[in-house]
Amino acid sequence: MNCQQQPASQYIYHFPKTRLALAIALAMNLPLQALASEVALPRIDVVGKGEQAVTKQPGSVAILEKEELQLKQPLSTQDALKAVPGVVVREEEGYGFIPNIGMRGLDPNRSQKLLVLEDGVPVAPGLFLANESYYSPRIERMESIEVLKGAAGLRYGPTTIGGVINYKTKNPEEGVKVTAKAGSHGYRLLGLDAGGAAPSGEAIGGISLVTSQGDGFRHNGFELNDIVIKGGMALGNKQWVSAKFTHYDNTVNTSYVGLRPNEYRTNPTKNPAPNDYFETSRNSFDINHELDINEDTKLKTLVYWSQLDRDFWRRDIAARSANGTTFQPCNNTVNCMTGRNRAFEMAGIDTRLLANYDGFGIRNEAEVGIRLHSDSLSNKTVSSRTNPDARSGTLTGDDTQKAEGIAFYGQNRFLFTDNVAATLGLRIETYEQSRTNELTGQFGKSNNTEVMPGLGVTWQVIPQAQLFAGAYKGFSPAMVATAISAGGADQQLDAERSTNFEFGVRGKAQRFNYEATAFMMDFANQIVPQSESGGVGATVTNAGKTLHRGLEGALGFEIGGGWSMDANATYIPTARYNSTKIVAGINRNGNRLPYAPELTGNLAINYKAGGLMTSLSANHVSSQIVDPENTMIESADGRRGEIPAYTVFNLSARYDVSKQISVFGTVRNLFDRQYIVSRNPDGIFPGAERNVEVGMSYKF
Repeated sequence: MNCQQQPASQYIYHFPKTRLALAIALAMNLPLQALASEVALPRIDVVGKGEQAVTKQPGSVAILEKEELQLKQPLSTQDALKAVPGVVVREEEGYGFIPNIGMRGLDPNRSQKLLVLEDGVPVAPGLFLANESYYSPRIERMESIEVLKGAAGLRYGPTTIGGVINYKTKNPEEGVKVTAKAGSHGYRLLGLDAGGAAPSGEAIGGISLVTSQGDGFRHNGFELNDIVIKGGMALGNKQWVSAKFTHYDNTVNTSYVGLRPNEYRTNPTKNPAPNDYFETSRNSFDINHELDINEDTKLKTLVYWSQLDRDFWRRDIAARSANGTTFQPCNNTVNCMTGRNRAFEMAGIDTRLLANYDGFGIRNEAEVGIRLHSDSLSNKTVSSRTNPDARSGTLTGDDTQKAEGIAFYGQNRFLFTDNVAATLGLRIETYEQSRTNELTGQFGKSNNTEVMPGLGVTWQVIPQAQLFAGAYKGFSPAMVATAISAGGADQQLDAERSTNFEFGVRGKAQRFNYEATAFMMDFANQIVPQSESGGVGATVTNAGKTLHRGLEGALGFEIGGGWSMDANATYIPTARYNSTKIVAGINRNGNRLPYAPELTGNLAINYKAGGLMTSLSANHVSSQIVDPENTMIESADGRRGEIPAYTVFNLSARYDVSKQISVFGTVRNLFDRQYIVSRNPDGIFPGAERNVEVGMSYKF
């Protein structure tokens, strides 16, 4: 975690004058020449770089820097986030391809309760259709990860109740670097990074390729390809533009079906649904433009587009028992294989004006903007009665969903003194959702407007300590599939709404850096899991009031002699249903919310000497319940029951042999602990057994 501070007099925005480069896309034939200075392509950062950027935020901040990512060698972005205070991850296929990330006791199902961005661009395929993540950007192309909680997240919305995660991609670098990895379960990866600059140094571009495959932790093999083309250029002395294109495709032999209790005890690495496949293909394109109007004012504009196809072919279930799952026979009597195939398209434009000015007798920093956004989804269900490996069949469902939204947002940071500042913000989201049943022609629509104010304060009490506090309204739109019935009726399903508070302190003193935060999320309405991925207890309804209260703490300490320690913990004594509202005939008032462990913690002991870096880390997650009824005894099919607490140790090392050559390795689950990470969507999903990964990179 990065927790540092500077006097408020140094908080003025610094507008980089570095000359940039236009996406040279496929034109990789530019001469490879060293840049006169570091090139920073324009993009929208959630936090930004440096001490000043962190201390401006009136909320909790965590930043996973490049060096930490290089050392830990996480399998995925989701794997990297396990080390962040307040974050809980629900594993599914083991590699983080289908991300399930929760924050501060919010259900991690498909990362629906927080906003996930890449370079400021939404990652979820549809913000107002369903904030479900069926795709996660590859960790190999990330420079760092920003995690922001609190009122400052209102600038990005919607769905910032839990917080904002922003993956920052690497900028192109001169030269060519090849990376190779190999590991347990047939895991192998080959990566290529190549970049170059124009002779003037005013244009830069690069390409990053990753291809990976493996047999999977549960015999659930995968094949993945990821391509990124990125670059930019200067347009005169005051304008810069950058562009990025990405392509991703992945086929994973995974399923909603988990293990049953006896299967888990006797064969925890079994694939219980070998015919099921999750197939994803995604293309995206975004352009960033930056204009320095004058020394104190600049205009930033982001245009983005993405298209994602997600085909999920799953055998239809006939029965579940403690010994296993029985699937429907493919004998032409009933549907036995069904494809739940979705095609998303998303586009938007986000423009914001940032200005420093004198007003009200003090110095101010303002940001105002507007975002136009549109989503569309073609949702088809295709069934076969004869082929367990079918990729075609009878069209049994055909649904078209659309959404359009417009957001206005603004904030002003008042610098009252060199040490005290307050940030006042407001976001207004208005959106319309529609749904058409293409088989029956039935049509329905719903619309909503949300007004979200926020207030945050920072106070540099002493050079070693900064206090921060914030209060804001948060919301998340209901999924179209639940807000509007298949018959076109508006279900009057309210958006999720919460009032959030946090108070904390952070700072740096000699060899220490630290941050501690108390938080509360008071939901007027929380929507309980509403899709099949939510597991048992899923229902289409407003769950009513819920309450989250807890503490987060993080500490970094430079021990000396190359040794250092990083530790953090999150304690959530309260994460409960707080309403007498009856859901599906059951009063859940006072019950604990699913997948809200009371205690999570991380500890890492690190050593660095010359080109060598090593780390021994531990991740602890206390026991969890998985259904709103708080069932503690394991059910016969494994879908209900407590998840016991677990602690997993990892060992990683990296050695830079020279400026050109690096070698690295990781042992995950060092002591080969057998444990359960999830009972959703449908059965027991075990944590990965001990696995080893080694690799090498060479830069030409």
